[in-house]
Amino acid sequence: MLHRPGRFDRLRQIRALDPARDCHQIYRTTALWEFPFDVRMGLLLAFWRTFAVPSIAELLAATGETTTRTERRADDTGILMYTLIEHGLDHPLGRAATRRLNQLHRRYAIDNDDYLYVLGTFVFVGTRWIDRYGWRPLCCHERAAIYHFYAELGRRMRITAIPPDLESYARWYDAFEAERFAPTPAARQLITATKGLLADLPKPLVSVGGRVADALLDPPLRAALSVAPPPWWARAALTGGLAGRAAYLRYGAAPRRRQYLDGGLRAKTYPDGYDIATVGPAEHPSSRA
Repeated sequence: MLHRPGRFDRLRQIRALDPARDCHQIYRTTALWEFPFDVRMGLLLAFWRTFAVPSIAELLAATGETTTRTERRADDTGILMYTLIEHGLDHPLGRAATRRLNQLHRRYAIDNDDYLYVLGTFVFVGTRWIDRYGWRPLCCHERAAIYHFYAELGRRMRITAIPPDLESYARWYDAFEAERFAPTPAARQLITATKGLLADLPKPLVSVGGRVADALLDPPLRAALSVAPPPWWARAALTGGLAGRAAYLRYGAAPRRRQYLDGGLRAKTYPDGYDIATVGPAEHPSSRA
């Protein structure tokens, strides 16, 4: 079957770039032009995946931000991450977002391996989602660029022992999950509180509710979150709906004409706009490490 003219033009442009030197340009194109829905889903699923690590889940539950300010917490993360994706790490807004991430996280005593795992979720959850449900697989330049982008973010957040390449990072990441995933009451509380964030799914899938959300979780993650296996129809709705979407985008849709953030990032919990320097909860004495 013939592809529409121009469907792979951006991919050809990506392949002409250097994945290390041009990592932001490549990742920005991938996230805002080629796979905007998939990258948004990857960010949500990356967040859910951290609930399966007891030390991370207990901290998230203890702060109360995820369970009592759920939508605001999601907006905070989206604003900071998409500021980095849109502008890059060296832009003044990117530097401000990185500085704010450091301010928000360094108030807690977080183990370096937990930092390294959370960073890895941004690298691997979205890429694996795209490989399974995207309208095309990622190319090697895109994978390497995503790794280089987040490895540099990790260094700027003073995360140490970042594996030197994508392959070694993947091995570390998978071994960490195999060793550390475990069910906790905090994990169950967090996943229950955040299932409502699935508004980014296609409307037919959102309409059938939480069991489709359960089908998004692989067996090790479901076990750690104490989520029952989804019924067959939920799995079928998910895989069928996303496969149909991917086929339409690959064979029927014209290339995207507007980038995802055209007109700016809109956050419901910041109706009057926001200042990157103050996004997120204000510090209070009990939160200091």
